[in-house]
Amino acid sequence: FKYFWDFGHPVSGLARERSNATPETVTSGGSGFGIMTIPVAINRNFITRAAGLQRMQTIVSFLKNKAQKFHGAFPHWLNGTTGVTVPFSAMDNGADLVETSYLMAGLLTARQYFNGADAVETTLREDINSIWKAVEWNWFRSNNQNVLYWHWSANYGWQMNMRIQGWNECLITYILGASSTTFGIPQAVYKEGFARNGAMQNNGNYYGYPLPLGPAYGGPLFFSHYSFLGVDPRGLTDAYADYALQVKNHTLINFTYCKTNPKRYFGYSDSVWGLTASDIKNGYHASSPTADLGFIAPTAALSSLPYTPAESMQALKFFYYVLGDRIWKEYGFVDAFSLDDPWFAESYLAIDQGPIMIMIENHRSNLIWNLFTSCPEVKAGMKVLGFSAPYL
Repeated sequence: FKYFWDFGHPVSGLARERSNATPETVTSGGSGFGIMTIPVAINRNFITRAAGLQRMQTIVSFLKNKAQKFHGAFPHWLNGTTGVTVPFSAMDNGADLVETSYLMAGLLTARQYFNGADAVETTLREDINSIWKAVEWNWFRSNNQNVLYWHWSANYGWQMNMRIQGWNECLITYILGASSTTFGIPQAVYKEGFARNGAMQNNGNYYGYPLPLGPAYGGPLFFSHYSFLGVDPRGLTDAYADYALQVKNHTLINFTYCKTNPKRYFGYSDSVWGLTASDIKNGYHASSPTADLGFIAPTAALSSLPYTPAESMQALKFFYYVLGDRIWKEYGFVDAFSLDDPWFAESYLAIDQGPIMIMIENHRSNLIWNLFTSCPEVKAGMKVLGFSAPYL
């Protein structure tokens, strides 16, 4: 939590992208995760409700009045003082709809949490609604195609040309698009664009675990984290998958791969597992069973706690008690490590620290799942897309 609270940007209150980069660069998606940690911190008495509310006022005021937006959507990176876009790449200097969806999920969660009748909380909710209602999800269909596009730039238009197609971490983008009461998308955009009329299904079997969706062996574990920080996968089904089965078996495949350790990396075991996108020695890599370079990211196992409580707790105890202060430091666990060619990251990333805290709390109390899925628009939007769940 200290990553977001103590290391948050002093002007905007938003989350810095990472601990080892320019301190002015804040991240929209990682800030959405950071916002979700505030109700957790209040409920666990890390901070007072008044302090959490004050930070939310700072964040929401900045997003509403200062941050650069494109058809209501936010860029991936912003300057935390001025609110001006910091280009993620040469042509990626405008809207990032996926990052925007992580930010909106956080804001809607906060809106549901700060439900007091007093003027301050009422105004906060109104300001969140004005930001949320301004996102032009349907603009990102690029002339009414039945798919959403990831990027749009005032300079380069649709040149990035990246369709948001499943299965990956972007389910939340389509859910929020369908949940918008101002710029909503119809079911066909999800079915044809994200689900690709069923082509996102896998229905293979790895180590005895059936995998409904995604690439062979499931891909990096963040596929099962980012959308499901707020969307409760338990009992969630649609035409394509049983999502509780998807996230659990994706995690168990990742766990079993590390335990089996076909590449014979030193240290991999049933206590040292978890492949996802993270820093690695001299770079950054989306690790998975089909792209394993020997680097374990603590966020992978720890953010899976609701799915694999025994296996994740075993990893947590090893990381904390055995590896200890080599990986547990000021802002929690460092981003990644290798025991094979001994290396321990010095860095922390917003998108890796946030899910750990949120998913530990979802495992303990369902707090963020309950808050996000209590949004009336989200319930309606998920029904539009064809989902069913006990909470809908």
